[in-house]
Amino acid sequence: MLAETICSAVSAAGLGIAALTAYRKRFLAAARITAYALIPIGLVLTGVVEWVSGMVFKPTVWAGFGLLALSWALFAATRAVERRRLGASGEPAPKKVKRGRTPEAVAPAASAPSLGAAGTGAQREPAAGRKPAAAAPADDFSDIEAILKKHGI
Repeated sequence: MLAETICSAVSAAGLGIAALTAYRKRFLAAARITAYALIPIGLVLTGVVEWVSGMVFKPTVWAGFGLLALSWALFAATRAVERRRLGASGEPAPKKVKRGRTPEAVAPAASAPSLGAAGTGAQREPAAGRKPAAAAPADDFSDIEAILKKHGI
């Protein structure tokens, strides 16, 4: 009942402002103000205001909104935890090494590229008396150093 009265008063005030605006010969603005002023009374007549006011003042409705918010928060939290556990590739992220423990050893050749002929996958044997030449670290980083020097870093 109170909401309907307030909406009626707002509409009446808006129509009064529209009349003053039309008196000043600003008919386009007066038409817009009239359109806005008719919205609250239209909502009252359709029953929307009664439905909304009945919904707003019921504690069970607010409990329902609270449960929906809790559900959304749980979905978001579990999604965040799941994304944190999975790496970018979709595989589980490696466990972090705690202090005092040594990480699992990896074979040195495991990360070395295959030097075999293309398509055969066969390993090339080094020549007798010669060790395979390792790339000099300075050669690997010369391009990066040039870029850094160019930018003054």
